Amino acid sequence: MAARDDCSAANNRASRDGFFAPDSVSWKVVGHPVALVGGMRALIVQALHPLAMAGVAQYSDFRRNPMKRLRGTSAYVAALVFGDRNAALAAVARVKALHERVRGVDPVTRKPFSANDPETMLWVHCVEIHSFLAAYRAYAGHLTLEQRDRYLAEQAVAAELIGIPSDMIPRSTAEYRRYFARVRPQLCLSAEAAETIDFVVRPKLSSDVPADLRVVGRVFGSMAAALVPRELRRLAGLPNRSPRELPSWMISNLVWRSAPLAARIPLLREAHERMASRIVGETPVRLASNAQRIVQRMTPSSTR
Repeated sequence: MAARDDCSAANNRASRDGFFAPDSVSWKVVGHPVALVGGMRALIVQALHPLAMAGVAQYSDFRRNPMKRLRGTSAYVAALVFGDRNAALAAVARVKALHERVRGVDPVTRKPFSANDPETMLWVHCVEIHSFLAAYRAYAGHLTLEQRDRYLAEQAVAAELIGIPSDMIPRSTAEYRRYFARVRPQLCLSAEAAETIDFVVRPKLSSDVPADLRVVGRVFGSMAAALVPRELRRLAGLPNRSPRELPSWMISNLVWRSAPLAARIPLLREAHERMASRIVGETPVRLASNAQRIVQRMTPSSTR
């Protein structure tokens, strides 16, 4: 009986703990405000893969409702990195359910596509994870090669949870470099990709979006475009400038606006409290609900 109770207690602790610990590099990278810029960079690069782009073009209302896509992605990433295991698994289940219906034929390559195709999922995963890292290194702070490799290895868990076979997943800087070199010949700029990239870099937000937020969107778009590798910038028709060539006020403005962010992200704050106390203070439903408000909380009150 005692052994059974010990096992039950251990299972309860495991469900409360997340897949990523507070001292992980993932918390450091994904928890920084520049992760939002990384997410925008990911949208640009992901659009260059025709099969991934076909799914977005045929099933997503991203251009009509960009904040919905941004909030959904932010909620998923936050639940996975900062939530407990129940919240993370619930978020994964929701994404898998959405993926079930995303299938068809890509008009560019004439090949069938599916959001559940392992190669397509791997592309989306690798670009997203690498983009968060690129944004952190360019606009936030230095990471050693060991830290970068540790971050990429940590994020293999996220890939496995969504259904990517373990033996397909790169886990280091060198492996990511080889993966991107392998996929590069498949990339192209379709008409749909060009429209999506233009929207990310030069967002055409409706008039009901506050003026300050529209300016921030354009600034973040420029910062995201500068993070795209030079060869892919040429392919996408983007300005050929690196982060070091951006006006300094762009980066300082981001830091000024986002300095209080960490304390205002519910999942991040709750994750710290949970790890410290080992007490469950929020249900998975509440955690997921809080995650959906992250993007709204990222903007100053004067823009809401």
